Amino acid sequence: MNEPTKHIETKLTSETIFEGRVVRLTVDTVTLENGNTSTREIVHHGGGAAVVALNKKGEVALVRQYRYALGKELIEIPAGKIEPGEPPRETALRELEEEAACVAGTLVDFGSVIPTCGYCTEVIYLYLATGLQPSVQKLDEDEFVDFFWMPLDEAASLVLNGTITDSKTAYGLLKAKMMKDTGQI
Repeated sequence: MNEPTKHIETKLTSETIFEGRVVRLTVDTVTLENGNTSTREIVHHGGGAAVVALNKKGEVALVRQYRYALGKELIEIPAGKIEPGEPPRETALRELEEEAACVAGTLVDFGSVIPTCGYCTEVIYLYLATGLQPSVQKLDEDEFVDFFWMPLDEAASLVLNGTITDSKTAYGLLKAKMMKDTGQI
């Protein structure tokens, strides 16, 4: 097998054109591997954490919430933005309790997802939560979500039929289903 080519672009300049609470936008000039230059618009995001929470009945915790940017409700696993200096694991535990009203007995690293690699730096860290204990939902004052349980197999089917389209949720649910089906969880 041939050794794969290592592709790279080198940043020459970077100009911040917007800085908000959640994102920063830069316009970068880069040198391409053929020596030409090009422009890249980059959305810098601090990342997030999400949780596939499975109860003893084989159900997964899901939330339904309105997403303004898309103009519609989505079904998602509990997730949220990593606060500055906060480890992703702590974000996951916080969001699980805030949105799904439960605390994890066990929380294991479940990989990560890069939702929009063409122009955004966001990485979402995923965790698998089991040994769940009930708590109290602690939503932020500007957060409105409906929390519910659904059998994992049914949730995975909703990914496959296009009802669940959120990338972190689709990845997490399908990975959990595959691992469950192969006896890994």
